Amino acid sequence: MEERKKPLINHYDDGTASVLRKRVMYTELRFYQRSDVLYQLTQLFCQRFLKQYGDRTVDQMIQAARSTKQNIVEGSSDGQTSMETELKLLGVARGSNQELLEDYQDYIKRKGYTEWYGQHPRFKGMHEFCREHSKFEDYKDLLPKMNDEEMANMAICLCHQVDAALNKYIERKDREFTTEGGIRERMTAARLGQRETQKEIIERQAREIAALKQEITRLRAMLDGN
Repeated sequence: MEERKKPLINHYDDGTASVLRKRVMYTELRFYQRSDVLYQLTQLFCQRFLKQYGDRTVDQMIQAARSTKQNIVEGSSDGQTSMETELKLLGVARGSNQELLEDYQDYIKRKGYTEWYGQHPRFKGMHEFCREHSKFEDYKDLLPKMNDEEMANMAICLCHQVDAALNKYIERKDREFTTEGGIRERMTAARLGQRETQKEIIERQAREIAALKQEITRLRAMLDGN
C-alpha cells in the first residue's frame, strides 16, 4: 500500500493558501488534441460516406467523438476542485472513444475492407504519422484526398492512441488521488499551511520588534552617555 503524501498546496500571489489544484491546460494534452482531430475527421467522414446509412449511425458516431473531446475538457476543468469528478469524466471520455472505435471497425467489416495493423504494408507509415502529428492543422489538407478505407483506418489508429494515452493519464491521476487524497485533504492541508504561514509571520514580526527594542535601548544609552 502506497504511503499517503501531503498534498501539494498552491498559493495566491499574496501568500494565501489555495485548495485548488494547479490548472490543467487541456489544450496542451496530446490525447485531447487527437480527440479533436477525431471529432473533425468523424464529421467529414460521416458527411462523405455515411449518408446512405441514415441519421442514427451518423449521430451516434459524431456524438461519441464529441463526447470524448468534451469530457476531457470538462474533466480537466473540474479537476481543480474534484479529482473524483475528473476521474469519472475521463472514464466517460475513454468509453466514448471505445464506442467510436467500434463504429469504425464495424464500418470496415461491413464494407469488406482490411483493418490496417501489425504487418499490413500501410500500417507503419500511418501509425508514425498519427504518433508525430496531434493537431488538426496537420490533417485538414490530407483528409479530403483520402477515401473511406483510408479515413476509417486513420480514425481507428487515432482511437487506439487516444485510448492508450487516456489509460496512462487516468492511472497517474488515480495514483495521485490514492496517495494525496481529495478536496477534503487539500482543505485541511491548506488550512494547516495557512496557520503555519501566519505563525511564521508572527514569529518574524516578534523578532523584528525585539531587534528594534534593542536598537532603541542602545541609542538611548548613547544619548545618556553624551
